[in-house]
Amino acid sequence: MSFGIKPLGSRVVIKRIEAEEKTASGILLTGSAKEKPQMAEIMAVGPGTEDEKMELKVGDKVIFSQYAGTEIKYAGEEYSIMSQRDILAIVD
Repeated sequence: MSFGIKPLGSRVVIKRIEAEEKTASGILLTGSAKEKPQMAEIMAVGPGTEDEKMELKVGDKVIFSQYAGTEIKYAGEEYSIMSQRDILAIVD
């Protein structure tokens, strides 16, 4: 499946996983009260570089640095493009 965005070097394209709509106690949150999620799914990966091998793959669920990346809109969806170095962990 071709995604349509091909990151270069050791960059990845991510799509944020939506924040919870309600708290653990059942209180519904408004759009402004929700925290911006720092968990995402990898949508596309670059080939890596000679200095930095690509360790991520499409479909990985990851946690990333809060202020990392460049937000873009593509085909009506919101994505971020960031360096692999800004990915902090893979979530099992």
